[in-house]
Amino acid sequence: MFIEIQTNSSVPIYLQLAQQLIEGIARGELKPGDSLPSVRAFAADLGMNMHTVNKAYHYLEEKEFIQIVAKSGVIIQPNGIPKASEKQKQQLADQIRPLVAEGLVLKLSEEDMVKMVRELAINIREGK
Repeated sequence: MFIEIQTNSSVPIYLQLAQQLIEGIARGELKPGDSLPSVRAFAADLGMNMHTVNKAYHYLEEKEFIQIVAKSGVIIQPNGIPKASEKQKQQLADQIRPLVAEGLVLKLSEEDMVKMVRELAINIREGK
């Protein structure tokens, strides 16, 4: 899996890393039970601070996408990632809401926004 960090982005580096790992899971490149590199090794491979990788891993652990097992390493949830709970759906809706409002202000139709989301989902699955 290829990780590309944009240093000039307004998105924090740890979040860029976490988002790219989430996309890898969504595409099936990272499967349940797969191991991720240690914090130290991943930081060295990516040329970034260990604390940044550690923060990304803890973010993913909070979302229950990975497990961090002391002295064993980091693995993608071995039993797979369950379907979103009502709480998780609401959290996603809360995050999406400002973007939908911005789209409406920019005179995008609901159909345009739905089409955009479909295209993004396809692109993520195809690794584009």
